[in-house]
Amino acid sequence: MAGMDMKKVFIMKLGSSLADLRAERGDFDDWIKAPLGNYRDILETIDVRTGQAMPDSDEIGGIILTGSHAMVTDRHPWSEDLALRLPPIVRKGIPVLGICYGHQLLAHALGGEVADNPRGWEFGTVNISFTDQARVDPLVGELFPAISAHVCHTQAVLRLPADARRLAYSERDMNQAFVVGDCAWGIQFHPEFDAAIAQRYIQQCSQLLSREGQDPDALLARCVDTGSGAGILEKFMEIVRRKQEENWRGNRQ
Repeated sequence: MAGMDMKKVFIMKLGSSLADLRAERGDFDDWIKAPLGNYRDILETIDVRTGQAMPDSDEIGGIILTGSHAMVTDRHPWSEDLALRLPPIVRKGIPVLGICYGHQLLAHALGGEVADNPRGWEFGTVNISFTDQARVDPLVGELFPAISAHVCHTQAVLRLPADARRLAYSERDMNQAFVVGDCAWGIQFHPEFDAAIAQRYIQQCSQLLSREGQDPDALLARCVDTGSGAGILEKFMEIVRRKQEENWRGNRQ
């Protein structure tokens, strides 16, 4: 909109991918940025693990929380510090999107429970079903009733925050997505992954998956590229833009 400068969307980097995969294709934050070329100028990565300072909330247009190989239950100081900072940001109505670890951290920060998934590890390409509440959700409503998406996690959100609305589930995870308020989402699946990335994680963890009683070869065979991931990231950025336009108009009245 003419006269409006968009505030930055900060990608809070909570972990790094496999070393060989990073060398070939970049890291979690790079994959998130890849389909968002129209917004590249306002996307900025902050690696919270290194103590990079988080900007004042008045400077934040939106936040994306990445995945991680860490566990929310490890209670790393950098993770717990960010968890304390998230509730005021959510209350202020700043759009937030938590992915995998970020999804779990957002749930933890807002009073939910995260622990080892009692249904076992979830890797590969799986079917994600949406709840009736998702029909009207601005982020995932257009994806109702179901999509295929890539997953890679051993922990899960076992109990949602008290004021959260459940948006999606899968065979192994009853809380694949949730929303708090009108613009803070957690999604357990990876919209930034493609089939090749999902396969690399299965290969990396094949022995552990076998011990879990899962068949890595079958998981690899079921990995397929889906068109939903980039759309979710783009939709989130559209929500950020609309939110800033609304605030800009309100401040001019």
